[in-house]
Amino acid sequence: MVSKKVKIVNATGLHLRPAGVLCETAMKYKSKICFNTDNNYEANAKSVLSVLGACVKSGEEIVITCEGDDEEEALAKLVETIESGLGE
Repeated sequence: MVSKKVKIVNATGLHLRPAGVLCETAMKYKSKICFNTDNNYEANAKSVLSVLGACVKSGEEIVITCEGDDEEEALAKLVETIESGLGE
């Protein structure tokens, strides 16, 4: 299991479009992928509804956790995707 804290940099936070980008990226991997927010909400990164339910705003930090065969690769790609602004 690997994890890393990352800051949401896009101006609108995790609304529908960036949440979709995050889920689309996560679904490319076999590992279990989730993230925790500062208020202890745990979201399944492969579920748009779960990601939207986290209500993550711009500037907030989340801790992404990946567990499985491709956990290192999944974590690196998710961090890269979030740091690049999730397509916005």
